[in-house]
Amino acid sequence: MSDSKSSLDERAAKVAVIGAAARPRGLNRFRRVPMRFLIPNLVTLLALCLGLTAIRFAVEERFYLAVVAIVGAAILDGLDGRIARAMDGTSRFGAELDSLADFVDFGVAPAFLLYMWSLHELKSAGWFAVLVFAVAAALRLARFNVMNEDPNRPAWMANFFLGMPAPAGAVIVLLPMYLHLVTGAPQASIYVPFEIAYVLLIAFLMASRIPHFSGKTIGRVPREYFIAVLFGGAAFILLLATFPMEVLIVLSVLYLCLIPSSIRSYRRYSEADAAQVQASTEGPATDPSASSTPV
Repeated sequence: MSDSKSSLDERAAKVAVIGAAARPRGLNRFRRVPMRFLIPNLVTLLALCLGLTAIRFAVEERFYLAVVAIVGAAILDGLDGRIARAMDGTSRFGAELDSLADFVDFGVAPAFLLYMWSLHELKSAGWFAVLVFAVAAALRLARFNVMNEDPNRPAWMANFFLGMPAPAGAVIVLLPMYLHLVTGAPQASIYVPFEIAYVLLIAFLMASRIPHFSGKTIGRVPREYFIAVLFGGAAFILLLATFPMEVLIVLSVLYLCLIPSSIRSYRRYSEADAAQVQASTEGPATDPSASSTPV
């Protein structure tokens, strides 16, 4: 009896050892995640919190703070990618999280803010405009993710965005609000149709394939310009902190004025690329007289 019991215990022990060996190691302990992956995602989550906070401020009709929250989310969105690349912390998870946060921050929050501010006065027309803007932001983000995975994309296309980037669209679409907050004039219903037309224009620029300059290729600053760039950056931050709405008005107008220049530059790159491809496919020209039979 004791022998059979001991044999059963030995078999149970063997089964337990085999099961432990077959069980994935991830179930036994948590895998450690390096800080270089954690920090960029924390910045993205902070930007998402700012976008959601902007929605709350819009509900409470604290429009100035809502604008500041959206602009802050745009600044953090520009930083998280650079931090990830600088720390070699890019990941598929971070890219997906960034896209989801961008849709809330730059698609839902600005649209909701505009509707609560003035577009609700035309009810269905205003709601249609903000729906179009949110859909355009979603389409823009989806196309951006697809284009980044294209292995045949030319290197020069890194200098451009096809369609207005979602963060830029969210900041620029609020231009009527900046003007209102600077002047302090009461909101008049007569301006609402023009604001709806402006929102639809920005939505079109986001969903279209119109090229826009990209700042992602800006690399190191030459040593001789380091002090000037440092001073200019500090002056810009001080101006933005002191006169935020005025600076946002200037930046929005300048960005819109740069669109024709970006289109011309994109065409030059595209034509040069097409000419290079055509020259490489045609090969060297042949002399017809060289193939003739000598008399």
